[in-house]
Amino acid sequence: MSYMKWEPDDFKLEKSSVWSFPERGNWATHDANYRGNCSPYVVRNLLLRYSKEGDWILDQFVGGGTSLVEAKLLGRNAIGTDVNQKALDRCKEKIAFAYGDVKIELRKADARNLKFIKNGSIDFICTHPPYADIIRYTDGIDGDMSLLDYNNFLDAMAQVAQESFRVLKSGKYCAFVMGDIRQKGFVRPLGFDTMKVFEKADFKLKEIIIKQQYNCRMTEKWEKISVEKNFFLLLHEYVFILKK
Repeated sequence: MSYMKWEPDDFKLEKSSVWSFPERGNWATHDANYRGNCSPYVVRNLLLRYSKEGDWILDQFVGGGTSLVEAKLLGRNAIGTDVNQKALDRCKEKIAFAYGDVKIELRKADARNLKFIKNGSIDFICTHPPYADIIRYTDGIDGDMSLLDYNNFLDAMAQVAQESFRVLKSGKYCAFVMGDIRQKGFVRPLGFDTMKVFEKADFKLKEIIIKQQYNCRMTEKWEKISVEKNFFLLLHEYVFILKK
């Protein structure tokens, strides 16, 4: 299997705390077919800053497989877990290309219980959890955190944070992408509430990145409603970077 392009055109490492990527990214096997998947530009920036070749990367909400593709392209070993077998099957297809010499491991597992990973064995965590129940990824798979309401989701993320702290090496970093949500006309700060959960697990906050969102579904419809109902569209996400 071969591809015309293995790297993004004119890639530059981000140097500020505001990121904007109008293009989705179409190198290697990346595409936008998995709803809510993370931009490969985000993952590439994080991997280049917080890991090195040969490191072990963990994505415990692997979803569409963006992190695994970038890990393989950049010479990092990776473990991707998800409770959804369909997501894992997709990931298997996305990483089925000959490039470099790394190990990519896929596991069906709950992010709150990664008992197969040893204490202090991961060099960098790079993940993109669901935003509570804003996008439901399954019809009822056990352990699917995208089925949880706001408060139950935060309780579950507290367990995720504890497991993340356990498996990460001392002095290493954990990065996750998270956005806020709107319920009944009011914003709920899911991003910062989740970040605080990680702080309670003894992580130290290193950076907060604000990332602009593009190509959101139903944007045109919601633009009209936002004017009629007098609210602003949420078109940003956060990238939180924390250190153990």
